[in-house]
Amino acid sequence: MRPYFLIVLCFIVLLLDFYCYKAIIGVFKKWSPKTKRNFTIVWWTTNVLLVIGVFAAIFLNLFLTARAVILVAFFLLTVGKFFMLPFLLIDDLRRGLLKIARLNRKENPTPTQSGPVVGEPISRSSFLVKAGLVAAAVPLSSLSWGIVSGAYDYQINRRKLILPNLPAAFDGITLGQISDVHSGSFYNQKAVKGGVEMLLAEKPDLIFFTGDLVNNLANEMRDYQDIFAKVQAPLGVYSVLGNHDYGDYHFGRESSPAKVKNLQDLIATHKIMGWDLLMNQHRRLKVGGEEIGILGIENWGMGRFPKYGKMELATKDTDDLPVKLLLSHDPSHWRGEVLQKYPQIDAMFSGHTHGMQFGVRLKEFQWSPVQYIYKEWAGLYREKQQQLYVNVGYGFLGYPGRVGILPEITIFTLSRA
Repeated sequence: MRPYFLIVLCFIVLLLDFYCYKAIIGVFKKWSPKTKRNFTIVWWTTNVLLVIGVFAAIFLNLFLTARAVILVAFFLLTVGKFFMLPFLLIDDLRRGLLKIARLNRKENPTPTQSGPVVGEPISRSSFLVKAGLVAAAVPLSSLSWGIVSGAYDYQINRRKLILPNLPAAFDGITLGQISDVHSGSFYNQKAVKGGVEMLLAEKPDLIFFTGDLVNNLANEMRDYQDIFAKVQAPLGVYSVLGNHDYGDYHFGRESSPAKVKNLQDLIATHKIMGWDLLMNQHRRLKVGGEEIGILGIENWGMGRFPKYGKMELATKDTDDLPVKLLLSHDPSHWRGEVLQKYPQIDAMFSGHTHGMQFGVRLKEFQWSPVQYIYKEWAGLYREKQQQLYVNVGYGFLGYPGRVGILPEITIFTLSRA
């Protein structure tokens, strides 16, 4: 987002804050000076800090969870105020018309007129109560429904992935992708198992998992390892690590024996489940005497996210492969390195963004606050001969639900044309 556009947007929001504040203060005239002072402090502290937080979320390297909380809170409160706005405008318009009517009657009094010409304006509180109910109902109901229903409302997203150099033996093969399990956030084993069964019912020929199996610790998979061990495919399941899998957010960036053991345990979990974890490596996938490359790197992200990935190792000895499919958790890697240095990568598969678990996703339109942080955040992107697909995730982090951006299981059909 351009800085000047953000400044204008926040200025408009602050004007809206002032308008709503004056309306509320005007209604509750009987408040004591202390109550009015406390309300004023809370109102302006909250709104000013949120505006500052929006700038920080977009231009500073804050944690993704912190960004999500700030942007979603800012959006929800602003939407609530916009729900209030029509009622306030109608009431002010009504007051203005009454004032004009009074002035007109004073300038042109009627001989028979007695008593007040126009009655006292109806209290503004009735408008504010109605607006407040609507404003509160919309975000609160959506957030509540997102927890009750959205968290496990798995969606099958079917895509045709055209790869012009695809060998004939691979034409029509199906590829499944899931990402961002975040097992430490789950609270419903039955629902998680149901999503896995949905994936397996599609009978994909091979499956990609693009990182963040846990939130912080390998033992978060204790109750879910057996469920995800069922994720198998005839041509294999290939996986990579995400930024949360290294334990950085729990142990810190510096190495320690506990952190090293945690990562070893997580790597062992992939192996126990039968997943082929690629750590700056590649595999040659062979069908009918023809081959393509499956490449996977460790986490590589822009900004504060770690750059453990080493593309030079993953691409080594792959020049002869006609198609190379890359698993890389963070979609910022595509624009940050892949497009610039590795034109031989035909398609990259990522996750990481979660679509911020909040927004709108339709067939021809999608929006989420996360798009102001990531240029590529959900769905299929193309630039020249290279493609990127960003899966919005299987699990959730922070807010225990999803609103609009539902958990995704992607099924690709590989095609030569």
